[in-house]
Amino acid sequence: MSINSFASNVQAAAFPTTLTQKSAVNALIPKYNITNVKTTLTKFSSFYNRYYKSKFGAESAQWLFDQISAIATSSGVKGVTVRKFTHSFADQFSIIATLPGKSTKTIVLGAHQDSINVQTPSTGQAQGADDDGTGSMAIMEAFKTMLTDPRLKSREADNTIEFHWYAGEEAGLLGSQAVFQQYAKAGTNIAAMLQSDMVGYSNGPMGVITDFTNDALNTFTRRVIEQYTTTGYVDSECGYGCSDHASATRAGYPSSFIFEAAFEESNPDIHTPRDTIDKVDFAHVLEHGKLMLGWAMELAFSPSI
Repeated sequence: MSINSFASNVQAAAFPTTLTQKSAVNALIPKYNITNVKTTLTKFSSFYNRYYKSKFGAESAQWLFDQISAIATSSGVKGVTVRKFTHSFADQFSIIATLPGKSTKTIVLGAHQDSINVQTPSTGQAQGADDDGTGSMAIMEAFKTMLTDPRLKSREADNTIEFHWYAGEEAGLLGSQAVFQQYAKAGTNIAAMLQSDMVGYSNGPMGVITDFTNDALNTFTRRVIEQYTTTGYVDSECGYGCSDHASATRAGYPSSFIFEAAFEESNPDIHTPRDTIDKVDFAHVLEHGKLMLGWAMELAFSPSI
């Protein structure tokens, strides 16, 4: 299937050409605690693996669910929900946290929680610190940070924000396919999806993946990178539907995928026991955290998307 035909059913969408939430985003950025990200990633990458069919994959999913639930509870924000999205293919479940706005139109921040050792998938060690421990922990901290925004807390946002942690990505985008297929069947209004898969290896420019993504949303996302981060970006391609953004695209929803670097310059140790936390550049993770905050806040308060 060609890239164009793959994305031909994506709904038409227009995204902001002017960023209007600079004051709010700049107030949130200092609250984004990269030490929290390092602490949670230390635990998340200590599981022997997070393979979707292993006992560790189920245990790590439960640990992650408990962490996200505790964040929601301790925030005291009314209406916030955290739920398991269970799957028939494995005991590992996906997780969806929802921060409701004034409408059910929804934007999604996504990452995948599973890991894999490609040599011995079911039994091999796979700490998955970068792939995708960094993305998973970074969006969890973004969730925690955004729960402190006064307008989000009082449900003044025009749109709802969801945070997704997908199961079974390494086995073929299984969790995200199930989520977005169900959303499409139910007519769920997803205005935009941002995937964060591997955000901790490079200290250079972020990679804007231009295939299997939405051109208009990518243009908006580049604006956010330029405004709220110091890393800059380079356009790059995977050459295939390489992460969960492709599931959103397939279901007809606009998606973007922002990678740690140009695709060909990514972490060489993924899918092996060498993908460990000592190799993670947390300054780079922080820049991706700023992107998440800016992207979500700008779209949450954009009634026209």
